Amino acid sequence: ADLDGAVEGLVDGIWFNQGQVCCAGSRLLMQESIAEALIAKVRDRMSTLRAGPPLDKAIDIGAIVAPVQLDRIRRLVDQGVAEGATCWQPPMVLPARGLYYPPTLLSNVHPTSIVAQQEIFGPVLAAMTFRTPSEAVELANNTVYGLAACVWSESLNVALHVAAQLKAGVVWVNCTNLFDAACGFGGYRESGYGREGGREGLREYLEPVWFKNAPKLPAVKQTAPKEMEESAVPAIDRTVKLYIGGKQARPDSGYSMEVRSPDGRLLGEAPVGNRKDIRNAVEAASKAGAWAKATAHNRAQVLYYCAENLSQRRDEIARRLAAAVGEKQAGTEVDLGIERIFSYAAWADKFDGTVHNPPFRTIAIAMNEPIGTVGIICPNEVPLLGFLSLVMPALAVGNTVVAIPSETYPLITGDLYQLFDTSDMAGGAVNIVTGSAVQLLKTLAEHDNVDAIWSFTDEASAAAAKSYSVGNLKQVWTNEGRAIDWFNSEQAEGRWFLDHATQVKNIWVPYGE
Repeated sequence: ADLDGAVEGLVDGIWFNQGQVCCAGSRLLMQESIAEALIAKVRDRMSTLRAGPPLDKAIDIGAIVAPVQLDRIRRLVDQGVAEGATCWQPPMVLPARGLYYPPTLLSNVHPTSIVAQQEIFGPVLAAMTFRTPSEAVELANNTVYGLAACVWSESLNVALHVAAQLKAGVVWVNCTNLFDAACGFGGYRESGYGREGGREGLREYLEPVWFKNAPKLPAVKQTAPKEMEESAVPAIDRTVKLYIGGKQARPDSGYSMEVRSPDGRLLGEAPVGNRKDIRNAVEAASKAGAWAKATAHNRAQVLYYCAENLSQRRDEIARRLAAAVGEKQAGTEVDLGIERIFSYAAWADKFDGTVHNPPFRTIAIAMNEPIGTVGIICPNEVPLLGFLSLVMPALAVGNTVVAIPSETYPLITGDLYQLFDTSDMAGGAVNIVTGSAVQLLKTLAEHDNVDAIWSFTDEASAAAAKSYSVGNLKQVWTNEGRAIDWFNSEQAEGRWFLDHATQVKNIWVPYGE
């Protein structure tokens, strides 16, 4: 696109419906080399806009929806000017009657200014400059919102390179405000994670048939220890730590909790994590961006390596797990766990997107992208298989994970630390914090750097996950307190898990002259 074409798209993007649109392009990022010329063209185009009754087809700018919104727009613009922005409004006569606000251009806006960080929801455009495409991506993603973006460039290669990195659910390349029912529309982050249109929009209304009829999980019964305490702890006590950033770490509290078998025997002690441990784990996961940027083939190879290494230690891990769940279940968990890892390793480079053909001269590329950092509360009834069934699909598509393992037998995760260390797993891709799931869930769900919460324990935890997570609209997926047969691959493996581990970005690309 040339500058004149970009200006027309910009006008449609921000001053359509007076900027009172959820996908209004209220921030303008310009390369420094063309900023002065672009600002001049934008001002010239703004001078031709007409304000008046919106039912008049010759009118460009209509009225603001309510007095309270008009006051808010004025207040935010004044605050932006006080923070250093330069305000420019075209000379125009506004109707004497009605809630009108002139189209406004704020230039020299700092990235941390309130007009760059908050939705104004009015005819106000905040402009700033960048030097390189990577800097443009950083500035564009420096927001809590992520519904839509436009990329204008004469180089399609550069435009697609930038579009793939933007944290937005819809990206229009050299076009704006294109919609079609066959293409999903929805956001990232605090713009919400629902989708309208497309297959992903339909999935919002669907759930597996078996899940609808699944029974409720029974209440967990705690067995009191016997007066003469029996112990299944080996002669040399094994120290199990937390796993954060690819390293074993002692819990911040310094405390540990007893882990007992169903008949009350002491099996060992597990570290008790607290909010600081969760903070450290989330920080490590956020820094492990290399895992998401790795090719799907490379992620698949790492998961294959994990499965191979687990199969080498099959008997040892099954023997240790048998003390908690019985010999038969332990063997089945390990065998199915190996199969699950192999399955998601195979899915890693095959769970890709699609290309839509809207009724315009465009294509819409629907890309499956990782959500980001996923907090996972693992089920109690299957300590190893439940962990692998949830963590592996999240890893396969490029997410990083902070997992709270089963309280029934968290000690088994100690064997997985060595498994990840010897399988080329990126440091921080998997982080494991043991302790009380009820207490750790609150900290994890309220953390703003956690992008999704998966809770697969009881109904109370499912409700708590939804309640705690509203602070930043993170995605929440739970079992609604229902029982899942983790030994049944139809219920505990496949696309249902991969769909929840990804979010769909639609990139619109026009073609032709």
